[in-house]
Amino acid sequence: MTNANSALLWAYDIAADGSANPVTVEQLSTTPPAQCYRWVHMQSDSSDAEQLIETMALSGSVGESLLALQTRPRVIPLPDGALAFLRGINANPGADPEDMVSLRLWITPSLIVTARRHERKLVSVQDTRLQVEEGNAPASIAELLIVLLTRIADRIHDKVEEIDEHLGEYEAAETLNKQDRHQLSMLRRQTASIRRYLAPQRDALEALGRVAGLFDNTQTFSLRDQSDRMTRSIEDLDLARERAIVLQDELRNQISDKQNIRMYVLSMVTAIFLPLSFLTGVFGMNVAGLPGTETPDGFFNLMVSMGILAFLMLLGMLWKKWL
Repeated sequence: MTNANSALLWAYDIAADGSANPVTVEQLSTTPPAQCYRWVHMQSDSSDAEQLIETMALSGSVGESLLALQTRPRVIPLPDGALAFLRGINANPGADPEDMVSLRLWITPSLIVTARRHERKLVSVQDTRLQVEEGNAPASIAELLIVLLTRIADRIHDKVEEIDEHLGEYEAAETLNKQDRHQLSMLRRQTASIRRYLAPQRDALEALGRVAGLFDNTQTFSLRDQSDRMTRSIEDLDLARERAIVLQDELRNQISDKQNIRMYVLSMVTAIFLPLSFLTGVFGMNVAGLPGTETPDGFFNLMVSMGILAFLMLLGMLWKKWL
C-alpha cells in the first residue's frame, strides 16, 4: 500500500532520558517539545520530498542540498546549522559494497534531518533507529551523530578487514589461476572505489568537529577518534591496493613462466625433429642416384639411423641440461 507522504520514512521527538515519541507529518511544522530534539529521516527522491521540506520550514539552499542527486563527503557550516554529506558501505541485497550509500544531514541545535535515496538504505541508520525504538536513544543530537558515525566507521572497517582477509588467502596460496586474476581485479576496484570517498569523508569529520557549539570536549574527542579510524582505513586500503598489484604481477609472472616453459619444450622437440625432417626430405626426393633405393633393407636402415640420431640428440640435450 502506497503512503501518500512516502518522503517521510520516520520522525521522532527524543528526550534526554532516551525515550522517543513518533512524529507525524502534520506535527513536523511545529517545534520539538522542551528538552527534546527531533530526528527526521526522509527519502530525498520521493515525489513529495519538496513538500516535506516546506512543511519543516527548511530554507531553499538546505532543501536543494538534501535533494541533490550527486554528493561528495563534505560539511558546510551555515548560520543556523550545518549541512553534512557522508558515505557508508552499501549492504543492500544484490548491491556492490563499493557502491557507497550517500547520507545527507541537516543539523541544528534542536533538529537533525537525515536523507537517503530510494532503495539506498544505510544499515547504520537502521541500527540507530532500532536503538531509538528500544528506548535507548542518544540523549542529544551530538550523541546521535557520534552513534551514526561510529556505526558507519564500523561497517567500513569490517569491509576493509574482509578485503585484507581475501588478499591474505591469495598470498598464502601456492599458485594462482586465471580466475584469481579476475578476483584480484575486483578487489582492486573495490579498494579504489571505497578509498575515493574515505579521504574526503575524513576531512568532513574534521570539519564537523569544528562546527561551533555542536560538540563538547568529550564528543569532540570521540569524533576525532572516528576521523582517525577513517585515516587508518585509508592507509589499509592503500596497502591492500599495493598487495593486490604485487599479487597480480606474481600471477602474470606465473602465467608467463608457464608459457615460456611450453615454448621451450616445443623448441627442443623441434630441434630434435629438424635433422630428421631433413633426412626425410632428402630421401623423399624423386631423383635417380639416391642411396638405398635398390637395397631391400634400405627403409629399415634409414629408420634405425633416424632413431639413433634422435636418441643421441636427446642425450646431448640432457647432458647440456637443456631439458
